Amino acid sequence: MVDAVLGASRVLVAIAARSLADLDDAQDVTLAQYRSLVVLASRGPQRVASLAEALGVTPPTASRLCDRLVRKGLVRRRTDRSDRRQVRIALTDAGRRLVDTVTERRRREIARILRAVPDEARRSVVAGLQLFAESAGEVPDRQWSTEQDHEQDHP
Repeated sequence: MVDAVLGASRVLVAIAARSLADLDDAQDVTLAQYRSLVVLASRGPQRVASLAEALGVTPPTASRLCDRLVRKGLVRRRTDRSDRRQVRIALTDAGRRLVDTVTERRRREIARILRAVPDEARRSVVAGLQLFAESAGEVPDRQWSTEQDHEQDHP
């Protein structure tokens, strides 16, 4: 089972890398940076410590990552309204557009691959992947529609 997941993981990482490689040179977003943007898109604005935990990195690493994303105009830092000592990281409109663009590219390529899976096996593949993602704590795409309320993202 582990070997099957590793094989699928290699395919999915390649798809993600290709989806990011086609971005404007000005964006030059790494997979780790993109993952941060996805966490913010799916879970809303986060404190750096919460983002670090979600990414499985240390807070200083997450802070440096956020510094780069702020410079690229993809996220912004702002003081938490309820606790002015806390700073929250939120997607900018440009960050949301990037997530939308890359997600759509990935969606098209994955759909193309799934069409090659025989119909009788497709449901099992989908069910297994859903359980795998849920077990890892991933928020399903449909639950964080890109049309979600942006109120959290804007002061």
